Amino acid sequence: MRPKKHRTTGSNDLFRARLDQIINMKHELVQLAGKIDWDWIDGEVAPLYSENGRPGIETRFMIGLLLLKHTYGLSDEGVCERWVHDPYFQFFTGQEFFQHAFPHERSDLSHRRKRLGDKLELLLAESLRVAHEAGALRGQDLKRVTVDTTVQPKAITFPTDAKLLHAAIKGLNRLARRHAVRLRQSYSRVAKAAAMMAGRYAHAKQFSRHQRQLRILRSRLGRIIRDIRRKIEGQPALEEAFALPLGRAVQIRSQQQRQRGWKLYSFHAPEVECIGKGKAAAPYEFGVKASIVSNNRRAPGGLFVLHARSLPDNPYDGHTLRDVIDRTEALTGCPIERAYVDKGYRGHDTQNPRRVFISGQKRGVFGAIKRELRRRSAIEPIIGHLKAEGHLGRCYLKGRAGDAANVVLSAVGHNFRRILAWLRELLCLFLIQLSHTLACPLPLNSAS
Repeated sequence: MRPKKHRTTGSNDLFRARLDQIINMKHELVQLAGKIDWDWIDGEVAPLYSENGRPGIETRFMIGLLLLKHTYGLSDEGVCERWVHDPYFQFFTGQEFFQHAFPHERSDLSHRRKRLGDKLELLLAESLRVAHEAGALRGQDLKRVTVDTTVQPKAITFPTDAKLLHAAIKGLNRLARRHAVRLRQSYSRVAKAAAMMAGRYAHAKQFSRHQRQLRILRSRLGRIIRDIRRKIEGQPALEEAFALPLGRAVQIRSQQQRQRGWKLYSFHAPEVECIGKGKAAAPYEFGVKASIVSNNRRAPGGLFVLHARSLPDNPYDGHTLRDVIDRTEALTGCPIERAYVDKGYRGHDTQNPRRVFISGQKRGVFGAIKRELRRRSAIEPIIGHLKAEGHLGRCYLKGRAGDAANVVLSAVGHNFRRILAWLRELLCLFLIQLSHTLACPLPLNSAS
């Protein structure tokens, strides 16, 4: 059922303290809470709920928690713990009185993320609107953008053959215990010892012994696969439950280290892809490609993320530029005059190729275009901030839906960090001007 609308009583309580009486109402979080259009967000989220059932949690509370989590780079558990002892967090989420305990479950954040889905882009649009209203972003800053791609790594270990085989053995054993399928032998201790020794032999460059341990793991995994198939034969419910895990285990057992084509890099996260971006420190990264769009010219509040999305299946950068520009224009409501990209976008498919300028290009580059093209590399530190201060550096959410949500929410968190810094700067300037005014009063005989 649709969540109830947020309401405040405005009355005092003998046993509880009002938040607006114990916090600084000029704090940047308080100002930001007043600038966000919570009613508009609630109206956009309302169609995701049915008309029957128990009312959902207030939209401002859950959306506020998501914004605080990604603005301050916290985990789900971390933002819930900090909410209890931070009155500014409680005020931002719409509380009227100070609360001494978290009123909901931590898992409600996960449920709300799944429910929002594609609607998460509304939060990105709202962050740009708030930045424009606060004066941190101007309309002219949206016309010339910089586009780049990066890799959002998944929270998995480095996928060696021994680790993958050991993970498949553990995963099938765990699933068999859950469904009460009694195996002839689990090979848990044998597989653990073989995986450990395979890593040691590979480190010592004793590759013959390393291959012997891999053969032990492959043979044991094959025995478990055949044993499970015998035990679940003729039972449709168990066959359906084991279909995907057995398929992944067969793929891991059959694939080779240097084979070409599709490979499985994680037993529990099959959506992970191997992406090489030419980095010396990290030749290969395991996750999903993400596209980031920022304003080329520095706005008063800095560089903002105008659009962000995940790009599954590792497409060529040039084949994604047209769709990214169209989505950015739809999100910001402003047509893009010029887009600046790196050499990975050569051969792009945009509608108007003359408005796209590639790094190193000489023809048609002069004057303002030349200066703006030199600023193309300014998007690199933005990606660094998204990874270091946000959650783009490691995605802990499940599946491709989790990858897409983490990219968008990381961009939203970056924009709100820039807005908070801008509001803090405005407050400091106001206090400096006020102190100068008080220190230099007007003379008594002035005409004013």
